[in-house]
Amino acid sequence: MKSPIVQSIQGITLAGGGPFSGRDLSLCRARAPVVVAADGGADRLLRHGVMPEAVIGDFDSLSRTAQAEIPLSRQHPMAEQESTDFDKALRSVVAPIVLALGFVGARLDHGLAAFNTLVARAERRCVLIGPKDLAFAAPPRLSLDLMPGDVLSLFPMASVTGLSTGLEWPISGLRFAPDGRIGTSNRVVARRVELEFDDPGMLVIVPRRRLDAVVRALTAP
Repeated sequence: MKSPIVQSIQGITLAGGGPFSGRDLSLCRARAPVVVAADGGADRLLRHGVMPEAVIGDFDSLSRTAQAEIPLSRQHPMAEQESTDFDKALRSVVAPIVLALGFVGARLDHGLAAFNTLVARAERRCVLIGPKDLAFAAPPRLSLDLMPGDVLSLFPMASVTGLSTGLEWPISGLRFAPDGRIGTSNRVVARRVELEFDDPGMLVIVPRRRLDAVVRALTAP
């Protein structure tokens, strides 16, 4: 098995080439201080005054200026075109949690590809940071400390069934599928939401203000 490019006992902030603000970056770095770029995400990091620990991708969107500024020892080109830069980077890092910025919001196809990668690399425990929401691949069991009134959406990327407590509309007995039933805009009715799924493939989407609760849930022993 190939060794990871970056391995950390701290969280990793993974920056993509899509737009994100300095405030977004600070939010993630406070919880995941090791910074890695996926291809053109390095340009955005440099504009925010941050040198990435590593740059991973096919380098088709990494500027020559960034390549000249970043030490060669931190550049890790991967020429294959069978996967996205997000996938290349995520599969090449190991950390308790990965917070991914700049992968949704700019283009629909990039956003869909990012959701696919979340499910395909679910063992990486990655949270995708959007403008208003967070998305992550659900583990088999999940306990989230939220607030009554919070919106919680479930979007299946495969055929999945599950159990829930703490939601206004329980999911027990329902079969979810991308071309069938989906679970958008459910509502939290208790301070703790418990979810359990029979198979992998479910995305959980909650408000961005619940980032700390999500990090705690995904890194719990």
